[in-house]
Amino acid sequence: MLQEEAVMSILAINAGSSSLKFGLFDDHDCASLVTGEIDWADGNREEAQLIVRPRQGTIVRSRLPLPDSSTTAARVIQVALNATPSSAISAVGHRIVHGGAEFRDSILIDSKVKEAIGRLCELTPLHNPPALKAIQAVEEALPGKPQVAVFDTAFHASLPPKAFLYAAPYDWYERWGIRRFGFHGISHAYCARRAAEIMGRDLSQLRLVSCHLGGGCSATAVRGGAAVATTGGFSPMEGLMMGTRCGSIDPGILIHLQRQEGLTCKELDRALNHCSGLLGISGVSPNLAQIEVAAAQGNKRACLAFEMFADQVRGAIGRLAATLGGIDALTFTDRVGEGSPSLRAAVCEGLDFMGVCLDARRNSDARPDTDIATSGSPARIMVIHTEEELMVARETRRVAGREAKIPACHRPRDREKVMAAMGPAF
Repeated sequence: MLQEEAVMSILAINAGSSSLKFGLFDDHDCASLVTGEIDWADGNREEAQLIVRPRQGTIVRSRLPLPDSSTTAARVIQVALNATPSSAISAVGHRIVHGGAEFRDSILIDSKVKEAIGRLCELTPLHNPPALKAIQAVEEALPGKPQVAVFDTAFHASLPPKAFLYAAPYDWYERWGIRRFGFHGISHAYCARRAAEIMGRDLSQLRLVSCHLGGGCSATAVRGGAAVATTGGFSPMEGLMMGTRCGSIDPGILIHLQRQEGLTCKELDRALNHCSGLLGISGVSPNLAQIEVAAAQGNKRACLAFEMFADQVRGAIGRLAATLGGIDALTFTDRVGEGSPSLRAAVCEGLDFMGVCLDARRNSDARPDTDIATSGSPARIMVIHTEEELMVARETRRVAGREAKIPACHRPRDREKVMAAMGPAF
């Protein structure tokens, strides 16, 4: 137990493609109580690393068998219940990667919402299925607790038609909803706000390119706090190459492989989602840190994977910056964005023409949250630790209506103070 008297809290669960992150937050002000993650970054899906970071006390690291999503979600709930009794958990929030056109805001989860999330599993086979397993695990372990779905795609609802439409037959969009949705929106929203705070600038006046680089990767152009263009597409497979996903690819290749080589849709799906990207090119790992080690040892395919990845990120930044007419800041976040000075240096090489000037020393010594641009750089370069679980907790608190249930002695005197404590919704 964290305290003698349990604090009412919100559990946030973030099921990603190579990790499951979680956090327990004070219901009153969303202060962090416990955070942690379960990580399969080394590609071993049978055994994972569990890290638990209590607000007070020692960080605990362990390795344990977690062969499936249900077992993983149950373990996360157990960690939360070790920190506070079930009666003290007021609500549970889930990061949901794909909300399609149906969900443009966070929503309380019921059977219809679960069905809708399930229908999108085909487009997000690495994300929506484990999120549904987590929802089910909460229903079993914490029956009756309100659960809230917070959608990555919601931040990209501001994309204009010229950014979200494909140059395919227009009736594909009208009949079947084929369009760009965009992903990592919770992270991009947080990083845009945090960059403005670090710069001491008003977010409404800023042009930013946000790079979320982890197991999944995307870059988004943000103007005035709203997404205006992104590399993410109809599914999380489009855009930048990722840990195991291919990123953008000529659709003619898929037609050719079906017609001439007889590959089935199932075989193509597995190849593009599980066997491509950094893993497919390097033959070493989906984890860039391991690829960098192999590259330093002379592994040519590892070198190629690193170079391809850096080139793709750099190219995306250039395209998105052109959409914005220039940028005031560039942000890097998530495992690779925060953890690889070499990747950041390779990406920023050659971007000085658009006012992005990296300071080599600041970059090599960087710890989030910090500015790694040279003093005279027209655009700032930020390394930011994304707080997706905090954003999920804030949204959960808002949607579940918890502020109305706080005892009067703990309640801020007016709604403006309540909203300030929660932070603005995205």
